[in-house]
Amino acid sequence: MADAFIVDAVRTPRGKGKRAKGDKPGGALSEIHPQELMGQTLNRLADKAGFEKGAIDDVVLGTVSQAKEQGACIARNSILAAGWPDEVTGVSLNRFCGSGLQGVNFAAMGVMSGQQNLTIGGGVESMSRVPMGSDDAGIDGNNFELRKKLVQVPQGISADLIATKFGFAREELDRFALDSQQKAAVAIEENRFAKSLFAVKDPATGAVALDRDEYARPDTTIEGLSELPGVFERMGAMPMGPNGETIDQLALVRYPEIAAIEHRHTAGSASGIVDGACAVLLANEDGLKQHGLKARARIRATATAGAEPVIMLTAPTPASERALAKAGMKASDIDLWEINEAFAVVPLKTMRDLSIDPAKVNVNGGAIALGHPLGATGAMLLATALDELERRDLATALITLCIGGGMGIATIIERV
Repeated sequence: MADAFIVDAVRTPRGKGKRAKGDKPGGALSEIHPQELMGQTLNRLADKAGFEKGAIDDVVLGTVSQAKEQGACIARNSILAAGWPDEVTGVSLNRFCGSGLQGVNFAAMGVMSGQQNLTIGGGVESMSRVPMGSDDAGIDGNNFELRKKLVQVPQGISADLIATKFGFAREELDRFALDSQQKAAVAIEENRFAKSLFAVKDPATGAVALDRDEYARPDTTIEGLSELPGVFERMGAMPMGPNGETIDQLALVRYPEIAAIEHRHTAGSASGIVDGACAVLLANEDGLKQHGLKARARIRATATAGAEPVIMLTAPTPASERALAKAGMKASDIDLWEINEAFAVVPLKTMRDLSIDPAKVNVNGGAIALGHPLGATGAMLLATALDELERRDLATALITLCIGGGMGIATIIERV
């Protein structure tokens, strides 16, 4: 099996995921079609890495809401929007929040197998233009036969279920959220994202639409966070079952030992809704030699893992354990961790499960501060980890995300 080398990675800034409404402006990327957003990302990667566009064997992109403007194989249409040669192919995938990292991993598998020499993995999501739920499928595809066996609940309910079951206090979630904002503020101020970040332009005018992450709130305080209401409490009280059972009651069918779900997450301790895209160039040894490219890192191991689908968000732990076992490593061997901040409880539980030093985790903030463009986030986290390894002169990073339906994904990278 050949090595999969990471040659380079680029990403857009994260733009606020809302459209203009009345006199209220939308996010800076909200007027840009997601194909154009991804097309600019592909072209920036080609300019930065210096490869011939027609040499790419395949482009594998994650997109979660594959409907409307993000339907019709957004990977292929993004290639065409970028003006690349007709010969370059693309494929789109949906592994929920793990889609961007899965795009990288599948692209890596292509070059590792030797069937391809040069591939691109990544993802794109325009949450302003194609909001969550646009595919009208819910978490289970509206399969009522499946619901007779298992009722899955919205992820925010699962996050509060984890916090309740495993004893993560509201104050702990708020403190983690504040740390994310503060670390992101330092990273933005010190231009730590500059190596991968590029300025997105308005396709119509050529003017810069956005050149830095737009969502972060550096003025966040612990007092402000503590005043926010539990954002999923009202949702949990909504009737959803065939006999009028609330969403909370349905979630607790599998956890009868819990009297009630305590809704501890707020808008401040959950990930932000944003737009963004990311692309990662991968090659094997032949690909590097044929195209005169230099590797920055290699993929040491990848893994996915499943867990109980009602509590849903606990699988980063087994996914990370599988990747570590494949690499012959322990958690303590990893220099930096990127654990997606879908909700504050996810990295907190993963750190507790694996005894991870918090000083190694999400050192430049995470999705609570920067936002979570669903299909792109995993690839963005990999790019951020690689840049930070180089900045600190460290060797290894593990990137992991929780995924809808009770799945997790993990990838270990190592500088070369």
